[in-house]
Parts: sequence; C-alpha cells; structure tokens
Amino acid sequence: MRRFLDRFKFHGLFVKMFIIMVVSIIAVSILITWSTIRISERLFIETFSITNSKVISQINSGLESFNYSIITASSNILQNGTIKRFLTEGDSDSLTMFKAFYNMNLQMMQITSNLDAYEVSINVIGMNGRSYASNRSNWPISDNELKQHDMTAYTHQQPKRLLYHLDHGDEHREPTIVAAKALMDRATGNIYGSMYFAIRESEFRRFYASYTSIGNDVIVLNRSGVIVSSNQVNLIGQKANDLLAHAIELEEQALEYKDAYVMGKEQIVLSDYLSSYDLYLVNLIDKQLALGQLIDTKAIVLICIAIVTGALIIVFLISRRLTKSLTRLVKQIANISKYEFDHYVTVSGSYETRQLAQAFNSMLDELHDYVKELVQTQKRQRNAELAALQRQINPHFLYNTLASIKIMVQQSSKEKAAETINALISLLQNAIGNVNETISVEQELVNLKNYAFINQVRYGDRIKVSYFVAPDCMEAQVPKLIIQPFIENAFFHAFNIKPEGYIYVMISRESEALICEVADNGDGMRSEAGRKLPKSQSKRQLFTGIGVRNVHERLLLLYGEPYGVTITSEIGGGTRVRIKLPFIQTKEKTKF
Repeated sequence: MRRFLDRFKFHGLFVKMFIIMVVSIIAVSILITWSTIRISERLFIETFSITNSKVISQINSGLESFNYSIITASSNILQNGTIKRFLTEGDSDSLTMFKAFYNMNLQMMQITSNLDAYEVSINVIGMNGRSYASNRSNWPISDNELKQHDMTAYTHQQPKRLLYHLDHGDEHREPTIVAAKALMDRATGNIYGSMYFAIRESEFRRFYASYTSIGNDVIVLNRSGVIVSSNQVNLIGQKANDLLAHAIELEEQALEYKDAYVMGKEQIVLSDYLSSYDLYLVNLIDKQLALGQLIDTKAIVLICIAIVTGALIIVFLISRRLTKSLTRLVKQIANISKYEFDHYVTVSGSYETRQLAQAFNSMLDELHDYVKELVQTQKRQRNAELAALQRQINPHFLYNTLASIKIMVQQSSKEKAAETINALISLLQNAIGNVNETISVEQELVNLKNYAFINQVRYGDRIKVSYFVAPDCMEAQVPKLIIQPFIENAFFHAFNIKPEGYIYVMISRESEALICEVADNGDGMRSEAGRKLPKSQSKRQLFTGIGVRNVHERLLLLYGEPYGVTITSEIGGGTRVRIKLPFIQTKEKTKF
C-alpha cells in the first residue's frame, strides 16, 4: 500500500490531468448529444406541426364543402312551397293525398340529387304528422323516435341554426352524424316541422381518414366534450373533457400546437374550431412514437460510447507521454536531500522538461553564492520590502490614465489632456523618487490633488475632495505617499453602495504632533473597538504597492510606538483615518 501511494505521488499530475480530461470529454459528449437530440426534437415538432396544420386546413376545406352542400339543400327545402304545403296541410281525399306525395317526392329527389357526392339521407317531418325519408336504410330511425329525440328539442330551441348532432346508434344502426334544422315560416315565425341530414360516421370519417396513421389520430369533439367522430372508432361517443380543454386553450390563445399528456400518452395537440359545425377538429400525434422514428437513441448512445472510448485512449497516451519526463524529473528532485546542492538532475525528455532541469541545475549553482548573502541581508529585508513597495507603480493605473488622455486628445480636449499629463508627471516624479526623502505638507497636498484630479478625469466628479490645512502646517515635513493610500482607499472602497460623496483631508498640529486625517461619508465598514486597523484595510492599492497597513508599519519603524494610523468606521456612517506623526519643521532625511 505504501509503495502504491508513493507511486501515485509521483504520477499525481498525470492522474489529475487524465481525470479532468475524462470528466471533460464525457460531460461535453453528454451535453452535445443531449443538445442535438433536443434541437432535433424541437425542429421535428415544429416541422410536423406546420405540416399537420396544413393537413387540418385541407380537412377543414373538405368539411366546409360538405357543410355548404347541406346548407344549400336546407335552404332549398325551406323555400320550396310544395314541401311546405305537404308538411302543413291537413288530410284530404286519396287522390289529393297521392298527388301531394308524388309532388313531394319529385321535389325531394331534385334536392337530394345535389347531395349525390355524399352518402347523405334526408328526413323531413311535419307538424301535421307527415314525413319523408330519402333513404331509410342509411339512417334506420323511426319517426316516433325522431320526434322524441334530444336533437329535435335542441333544433326547436334554436330554429334559425343548422345544428350537428351525434346519434350514438344501437345494435340496429351505427353511429350517425346528423345536421338538423327547424322548418320555420319566415313570415309568422311558426315552426311547421324539422329536417335532418344524416351521414354515417364511417362516411363522415372519409373526410380525414387518408390523413391519419399509426400515432397520428384525428378526433372531432362537440362543445360538451363528446367525441363525435374519430379514426379511433372505440373513442366515438366517449367524453374527453381534458382534450376539449386543450382545444379551447389552443383556440383562445391562438397557439399553433402544444405538448400535453392526453389519453395516457405524451401527445402533440393541434386543433381547429369548425364554426359552421360548432365542433372542434383535433389532431393528436403520439410524441414518443413520432420521435422514435426520427431518433435512434440506442445507435446514438453506442456512437457516443465509441467516440468517448477512442478519445480517452488518445488522451491517455498523450498525457502519459507528456508527463513521463516530468515525473522522472520530480523523482530526481525529491531524492535530493536538504542542503545537498551538488546533486544535479539528468537533463532529458521534452524541451520544457530539459529547460526545467537546466534551470534547476543552474539554481543549485547559484544557491551556493546566495546563501551567505541572504543571511547577511536578512535583517534589512523588511526595510527593502517597504522601499520596493513605495517604488512600485501599478501598471493598470498608468494604462487607464494614458487611455483616458488618449480619448481626451481624440475628442479635442487638449487642455484637459495637458492638465492630466502634467498631473501624472508630477505624481510619478514624487512617487519614484528617493524612498527615504521627506517632503513638505504643501508638496504632499499637490500630489494628493494631482491624484484626485486624475481619478476624477477617469471616473467623473461624483466623489469630491476638500482640503483643510492649518497655515502653520504647510512647511511641516512628512514621508512621501503617507496620505495618498487612504485617499485611494476612499475612492475605490468607500462608495460602492452610495453613488456619490465627499472626502475630507484635514491637517493640523497638536502640541508636538502632526495630525493628518482623511474622512469620508461613504459606506463605512465594521470596526472593532480598540483595533487600530481593520483587516479589510490591508488590501493592495491600485496606484502603488503601499497599503494602509504598510503605512502604519512604516510610521512605527520611522518614529516609534506613539505614532501610527488609527481607523474608525461604522456601516453607512463613513470612515475616518487619523495619522499621527511628529511635527518636524525642517526638512530632514529619515531612514526606514
């Protein structure tokens, strides 16, 4: 076990790289496959819905032609005086009755001839008890049953409309779709009979049967949710309230289609309201069956597995080859004991590994020379670090300032650009100068104003800076860049929530001490009582490397324990920085 762990330790990079590549390849493959399938499904559904919408329109066109023929026939019956007399006059002698039946038959045969394209039978019943049927075998229902049928009552309730009904049928007759209308005298408004146009459901089904297939069904619903006609014969006469709700939703929201769980399946539902029939024509597409024909999931999964396996083999070989020389180098370095600088590593492997080995060997050579020097300069290291921090200018500050100047020049703001350049030159001259040099408060104020001016040029004057300096403090000497980090901190951290505000710089004398204060009315922060510097104030600054904690440590190093930086703040109430240092009137150099 120990041996295995040691072996794993030296091959850790290879294992990590390989695991990351495996996870990445599998994740990418799964995402691409899933996205491809989803896009294909959506594209298929969109295309299928457009095609089936056209099919529904064609079915609707055929049904409208049929309805127009029925309306024409019903209008002819209403306008025919012979038919009206037959259905309204009373009984008379046999010769008159024979003539009436004969004339009635002639008129009805003529009207029926207009419906020869459809297997439709016409039944007419008058209030005087007389009736006529063009084809009793097509709809074998007795006159007495017809008079008592619900459709007759509905027809008399709405005498001006042609209403379509479903006669469920029985063991003697198959389901029949009947268009019924009352015979009403237009002058008096009296109803003198009813007429019925009957077509067997199997014949009505021919209007759309050629457009159906397995998983692609057509259902005709009435407003009660009853299935009037369907290529699924077993559904005829059943109630489908959920399907009716989807059809109504599609109509009201003008949707082209919707995905829904209907009749125990995930279906694509398309619908069209047949206003002439007062029926809903619904097209149901079995989503699983339709997509199954489009997408072979098993084949896709196998292809993905094959691709991932091949990719993993290639990744394994490449990763192993790339890390082998590096692993060998790591083993050699790990076997070198501490302070054994004469054990050089073998230079071999890839270009990168050879460079690392050569650099390591060169490092061993140089370490001999550096060890003594490092020991001797250890005591001065902290001072050197502070000096280096003071010299360091963040390149982003320079880039952004120069970019702002470039924009001003392009916008012909040459005077403002010149002012900004002068401010930057002055700021850099004082920042890159002798780190041990102190300057007067007056010169420090010039630097602060230049820094504030550059920031206001870059970010606008939403943050205003005011200066309050006692006249007797203008010649006092302070270390360079002792106040600037706090102005910078206020600019970039004090107004993240508040959109604007003020920064106040106040310099005064208290006995033999010089007090420099920087206060803002910004967001504030949490500050523990008795704590000189909150932890959040140690962040790296944007102009120089000097952070606020470095300033405090620098003052302690220069002047001792009584001096330093104290910060007080509260959330929403702003922050106040108090810098205390000795009041020195004459300019003198101070060592760190």
